[in-house]
Amino acid sequence: MSISYKKLWKLLIDRDMKKKDLRRASGISIASMAKLGKNENVNTEILIKVCKS
Repeated sequence: MSISYKKLWKLLIDRDMKKKDLRRASGISIASMAKLGKNENVNTEILIKVCKS
């Protein structure tokens, strides 16, 4: 099963945020943000940080 973060990117558009804004608000690394952008697996802790931001 493949992972897709399309709904996350749509939410950013709705909130008028850029990926850089999300990265700064959640405190995740550039590498983790790159993995999200490539629809790759990330640690659950990263997803929790994104959800809390």
